[in-house]
Amino acid sequence: MAGGESLDVDGRRIPITNLDKVLYPTTGTRKFEVIDYYSRIAEVMLPHLAGRPITRKRWPNGVESMPFFEKDLPSSAPDWLARFGEQHSTRVITYPLATSRADLVWFGQMAALELHTPQWRVPADGAAPKADRLVLDLDPGPGVPLTQCAEVALMIRDMLAAAGLTAFPVTSGGKGMHLYARFDRPVSPEAARTVAKQIATSLAAAHPDDITATMAKSVRDRKVFIDWSQNSGSKTTLAPYSMRGREQPWVAAPRSWGELADPDLAQLLFDEVLERVESDGDLLADLDEPHDLAPANEEVPPTAQELIEATSNRPAPNPVVNLGEYRRKRDESKTPEPFGDDAHRERTGSDDTAGNPIFVIQEHHARRLHYDFRLERDGVLVSWAVPKNLPDDPGQNRLAVHTEDHPMDYADFEGDIPAGEYGGGHVEIWDRGTYETEKWRDNEVIVRLHGERIQGRYALIKTGDKNWLAHLMSDEPRPILPDSLRDPRPMLATDESIENLDGRDWAFEGKWDGYRILLRYIDGDFRLTSRSGIDMTADFPELRSIADDLGLLDVVLDGEVVALDASGRTNFTLLSARNNTEEDLTLKFYIFDILYLNGTSLLRRPWSQRRELLDELAPAFAHSAFAEVPALLPGPGRAALEESRAQGYEGVVAKRRSSTYQQGRRTSQWLKHKNWSDIEVVVGGYRPGRGNRAHTIGSLLLGLPEDTGLRYVGRVGTGFTDAQLRALAEELEPLRIKRSPFVDKLDRPVSSSAVWVLPKIVGEVRFMDWTTTGHLRHPSWRGIRRDKLPGDL
Repeated sequence: MAGGESLDVDGRRIPITNLDKVLYPTTGTRKFEVIDYYSRIAEVMLPHLAGRPITRKRWPNGVESMPFFEKDLPSSAPDWLARFGEQHSTRVITYPLATSRADLVWFGQMAALELHTPQWRVPADGAAPKADRLVLDLDPGPGVPLTQCAEVALMIRDMLAAAGLTAFPVTSGGKGMHLYARFDRPVSPEAARTVAKQIATSLAAAHPDDITATMAKSVRDRKVFIDWSQNSGSKTTLAPYSMRGREQPWVAAPRSWGELADPDLAQLLFDEVLERVESDGDLLADLDEPHDLAPANEEVPPTAQELIEATSNRPAPNPVVNLGEYRRKRDESKTPEPFGDDAHRERTGSDDTAGNPIFVIQEHHARRLHYDFRLERDGVLVSWAVPKNLPDDPGQNRLAVHTEDHPMDYADFEGDIPAGEYGGGHVEIWDRGTYETEKWRDNEVIVRLHGERIQGRYALIKTGDKNWLAHLMSDEPRPILPDSLRDPRPMLATDESIENLDGRDWAFEGKWDGYRILLRYIDGDFRLTSRSGIDMTADFPELRSIADDLGLLDVVLDGEVVALDASGRTNFTLLSARNNTEEDLTLKFYIFDILYLNGTSLLRRPWSQRRELLDELAPAFAHSAFAEVPALLPGPGRAALEESRAQGYEGVVAKRRSSTYQQGRRTSQWLKHKNWSDIEVVVGGYRPGRGNRAHTIGSLLLGLPEDTGLRYVGRVGTGFTDAQLRALAEELEPLRIKRSPFVDKLDRPVSSSAVWVLPKIVGEVRFMDWTTTGHLRHPSWRGIRRDKLPGDL
């Protein structure tokens, strides 16, 4: 390895910076030690990374600062890194593939402490990816020691052995363990996920006091959670031998089965792992099939000599500069603005600034006062108009409108642009300085500014055609997510007329016809939870693309998953039967509240402030296939009702503008008004059909849970499609029982032919009113409520 400002790793020249920076303050571990670890561990780590797209979790300022996930390779990535492009919703993300020691050293230089990979390898010839290994993440709940995870790992080992699979344990470097097994014949990720789920649920059923297969935090106390979901094609797991971004430099360390019986079993530090590998070799040597580690790039990588020349101190050639749009908007004979004749002049300045890219913020008194934020990039000033200037608080987000590139000499411009000319008004420099680039992509820029009036790490996130969001990224440890938001519950509205409400104190939203869902996206973890706490992430895999729309933002959002029919109206029947229908539908997540944003809980903020933040985020979803922030309805209440009926909405929700968010409570601060009557019921049985329904269900027998049991409220035989009837018959078949689950006695014509079932399925019925006997009048079936349990009614 050469000294100076670069490392020569197996013929690859890698520029390095800040080698003495402390990345783990608790142990004093510095950046050069991280780079050295990845260099020395490469021989045993690379076989387990080979062919797998790598998502990096980076801590450029150490583990006590805010990290971020990075999927797409930055433009500054070395040309010799192998790449794999994967389609994500509306864009292709380019992931790196690790093929050499140099790749791992470069990850270390970028402070990518954690490397995450899927359980599949890049397929040849564009085929669908196949999982070549299984993984189970054993996550201990509060008060659960690592040794209890080891006991569960031994149970899983025996189950896998009975199926002819060999298991390999890895302590995760966090709190728990990972358990891997190799598929000799690769399978689809969905098949691997099914196997993993079956193992987890069967063990949870056999050991309910010690094991859970449910993600909900509320059921994990004193239990080991077996996370089977990481086998999905879209999910990743920390790679074996990867470091962790925790308080100490622990590692995802392979272990022997004999070690798991040790009562002092603990996570291992990076230097301990290096010593073990030196003495014992790779304990996972039999996990992964050998894989061709040659770079997948078709282009010939540069030679070592070319790299040396490219990283020498000779000046770089001037980039091609295009100022056509800038010049088209201006008349050189009328405005004193520069026109780029000196765009490539040598910049002057102190030794501290010479050679570093510059930024400038200009105060611009045009038709409306705004600030122009400009960054030097490729020979021009990339520019944004920021109406309220860059934020000085991490809790703020400011609109930034991307404008045309400006010439470099505009950085010195101050003066008056004549009235009537483009941008007419007074311009003066508000601040200027240098900056460092951390990330620069088409839709995301992260820079650290060093100015006289403004300093800090800023993110610019594209939310529309020209609209971006400017955000100050705190270098302090991000505030811990409040416990109340780890397993969030929605605020509920009270049934009450809204006709006489004014539009000054109240705001009005459409009442949507779908599943109430809380979306949580924290540190790259995407989760959908129903109003009852049911994890519905796997029910709506399409919505994972919303994570791409959010970029760097950590949020908890309140909304409704709906299905839109061909006319564009929400249709719950379509939503509940979407897997059993051929009818065209569009799935949407309608967002109407925000509870948490980038380290700040918004629960105590009034609705008006939360809505203002949500409106700022709305442009991020302008081009989203699945997310939308619906517009408010016009007030007062009577006008909102008229508009909702004209649009075919289910009803209206009125929210007091001053209301805080009261989780899990039904409150008069929010009121709801339905345009017709719907009710949630429990299926207690069915009557077989006749005629063209002779081999399926004729009608469902419905009830409402009460303290004394299930009260019969009638039967429903309309509103079904043939596909729904077939699916219902299959779902009810294993629930058949011999006695009626209803507490009241049913009429003999009904009971004599009834098939009774366990009252486990919740459905929704639309009806006109109630009969004098307490039964539903003219009911029509709308669908199963997958988001609710009988106890929720």
